[in-house]
Amino acid sequence: MTAHNPVELVPYDPQWPANFRRIRARLLTLLPQALSIDHIGSTSIPGMIAKPLVDIDIVLPSLDHIRDATRVLLAEGYEPRGNRYDEEVWAFLWKGSIPAERVYLCPAGNRTHRNRLAFRDYLIAHPQSASDYAVLKRRLAAEFRMDGDRYTALKREFVDTVVAQALAGDD
Repeated sequence: MTAHNPVELVPYDPQWPANFRRIRARLLTLLPQALSIDHIGSTSIPGMIAKPLVDIDIVLPSLDHIRDATRVLLAEGYEPRGNRYDEEVWAFLWKGSIPAERVYLCPAGNRTHRNRLAFRDYLIAHPQSASDYAVLKRRLAAEFRMDGDRYTALKREFVDTVVAQALAGDD
């Protein structure tokens, strides 16, 4: 199964923020109940190498809104990807645009969402940490080219350390 999940990293594309704004506008039309729609992941960090897809968290008022939002995304052609990271975060992939979109539905106050924003903001504010992350990503992508799950799992310690620093307010 892991052979179907290759790791493809590309150089930062300065169009990613504009891609996000376009996607966000469409998602707000589809899901007007969203409290926020946030650009997360490596494409949200200027200069960062990344998989060529825009990661987006859609924060809904509560878990009660997930089912209706899921119906909307499925009707729009998003593929369900389950909830791999958190029991209250549901992933969807849409390959109908370039770059592809991976969106996550989560309720307000969700810990995974908070951590993703903390990680993004810390790396933007700390170029050396961002550089260290890029080096790690390159090494893991080379070593686990055909095993995206392992690539992701082995980034976890770095990500968890940065999130802890960010939430503690460490500079």
